[in-house]
Amino acid sequence: MTTTTTAVIDLDLPGATISRHVYGHFAEHLGRCIYGGFWVGEDSPVANVRGIRSDVVEALRAISIPNLRWPGGCFADDYHWRDGIGPRESRPRMVNSHWGDVVEDNAFGTHEFMDLCELLGADPYVSGNVGSGSVAEMSDWVEYLTRADDSPMAALRRANGREQPWRVPFWGLGNEAWGCGGNLRAEQFASLARQYATYTRNHGGNLLYRIAAGANEADLHWTETLLRSFDDLAADPAAPAGPFQAVSLHYYTMAGSWSDKGDATGFSTDQWYVTMARARRMEELLTRHSTVMDRYDPHRKVGLVVDEWGTWWNVEKGTNPGFLYQQNTLRDALVASVHFDAFHRHAERVVMANIAQTVNVLQAMILTDPDTGTLVLTPTYHVFAMNTGHHDAASLAVHLRDVETRAVDGTELPLVSASASVKGDTALVSLSNLDADTDRILVLDLRGRDVVGHTARVLTATALDAHNTPAQLDAVAPTDHAGVRPHPRGLEVDLPAHSYVTVALELR
Repeated sequence: MTTTTTAVIDLDLPGATISRHVYGHFAEHLGRCIYGGFWVGEDSPVANVRGIRSDVVEALRAISIPNLRWPGGCFADDYHWRDGIGPRESRPRMVNSHWGDVVEDNAFGTHEFMDLCELLGADPYVSGNVGSGSVAEMSDWVEYLTRADDSPMAALRRANGREQPWRVPFWGLGNEAWGCGGNLRAEQFASLARQYATYTRNHGGNLLYRIAAGANEADLHWTETLLRSFDDLAADPAAPAGPFQAVSLHYYTMAGSWSDKGDATGFSTDQWYVTMARARRMEELLTRHSTVMDRYDPHRKVGLVVDEWGTWWNVEKGTNPGFLYQQNTLRDALVASVHFDAFHRHAERVVMANIAQTVNVLQAMILTDPDTGTLVLTPTYHVFAMNTGHHDAASLAVHLRDVETRAVDGTELPLVSASASVKGDTALVSLSNLDADTDRILVLDLRGRDVVGHTARVLTATALDAHNTPAQLDAVAPTDHAGVRPHPRGLEVDLPAHSYVTVALELR
């Protein structure tokens, strides 16, 4: 049986701009994300540029990666940046106590990260150490990276081989300060955030966008405490927010509990629906945190940065439990599409988001096989690729009618998710059919502008847990979608069961 849903879109009523930075990424010193993922070393038989893996860079450039967060995560609040500069053979080793209790040699440090960002064409998002660091240490790092004259830190940078400063727009003030970043109370951290923000200075033309470590999931008290710590945000609409400019939010999707999160593959249909319902919870969290922020920040000067999101499953059998390596299936791709729909709808407040993580960890874009060196693009990667048209486009409201729901996990799960954007004479509509078994027809009721052409892509597979491997690189990959037809109201779109569809429109 095929059911029909209608999506009404006014193409001539653009809303807030969807920042390309909501398609950001995250690279922590965790498992094989950095070592064996991004970094293979200059002597590796794997093709590389100054030790950075070339095919990983090429794949990420293809999806227009806008920013990369580093070095953590929990690792950030154990990381002391001076250990990662200078000749590699002279750098001290350290214990990565959070992730596998392994010893690292600091081969990948500040210069390597900035080189990576330049190769990617991505803005660096540096996460500073509040948990075990000092105000002076963080202040010096900003100076080292961004100052142009003969200051002490600029001179040290030049001695290490970099003449010109880098542009570093995004700076994190700690990570998960409520947990691995210090186990602080909200009131303690709010004071620290103001202090650290004061000493992370703008040097020359480099203006920092400072992001204070924010709430875990539904901890509204944490967000309210940070917003109350600002000077009066309501008094002058033209005055910038300070001393920091944004707060973060972390939320992970799983089918089980923290002690048993569920497996990445071999899951049941019921677990598919539980996962989708929990992914949809991001909408609720954005609404609730934004409501708190609106109370203190009615002019919306302070950004909300979802700098850790994605699926978190039990690790693959036979792998180091501290390396968080998991397979990535069609289910993960639909989780990503649901999140992006929420980010698009909250574009007036959500200024950045970073999926966890980019390579070989959690909901990765890319898996690199340690035995063959093969690079595998995951189903989630393909959602990012299909959505590049939303980057810096104006959001469009999508009004869904006749959407079936399913009772799941104590909530009603809508079985269709959608969002849209417009940029000049083009628009992009994203459609997710979350129904595991039933195909759908969706009528795009397009108003306000003439549609003079369209193309469509579809991402789906036979099995809910279908995934790509070195032996089957394209088991889950997007294809051209022929199931789009003219309709008196606009277009009629076939949505196969468990699928993601994008429809690109040409307008006049």
